[in-house]
Amino acid sequence: MKIKALLISLVLAVALLSGCGDDNNDTTDDVQDEQTPVEDEGETDKDTDATTTPSIVNEESAFKEAISADGTWIIATLNDLTFEEDLVVEGEFYDKGDSENELYRKLAPYTQDEDRNIIDRFTITAPKLTIKSPNTKFQGGTFVGDVYVESNGFTLSDAKIDGNLYFSNEEYKNSFTLETESKVTGEIKAQE
Repeated sequence: MKIKALLISLVLAVALLSGCGDDNNDTTDDVQDEQTPVEDEGETDKDTDATTTPSIVNEESAFKEAISADGTWIIATLNDLTFEEDLVVEGEFYDKGDSENELYRKLAPYTQDEDRNIIDRFTITAPKLTIKSPNTKFQGGTFVGDVYVESNGFTLSDAKIDGNLYFSNEEYKNSFTLETESKVTGEIKAQE
């Protein structure tokens, strides 16, 4: 039964990555076809740059590593994750891992099919999530807890924050995008 669950997880991970592939540099297209998923452990290829490939995680420790300054530009989850401690998304990353592209970071707690239709949405729960990476997008899932934004360009896309959304200044709040089908259940305000 565990082997079957592992195989299903791998198939979903491949579907997520293959569905994201596109040669377009638009930041809504997330992963190029030639990229391969990176698990949190076991990467030995010297030519692979951990910051240019996505992290597909199903454990809390791997998620924390992926959102760190030493993590990756896109972090996809395969299940719900719950944390007792606060989380921090930090570091500067580029769309598709290419420094020629815009600064961009994406948290993707969902799986999708080959046509990019969301199959399963997941929930990340923590007391607090601090966003320090510029142009971070939270897409397709739910965050339960309060979100504090300390950078420009935060986007909530087809996702939900079950809590408050605070910005450390008015500039960061003005650069925020709340896309269609997104929701914040608490207040949205700058804390100046």
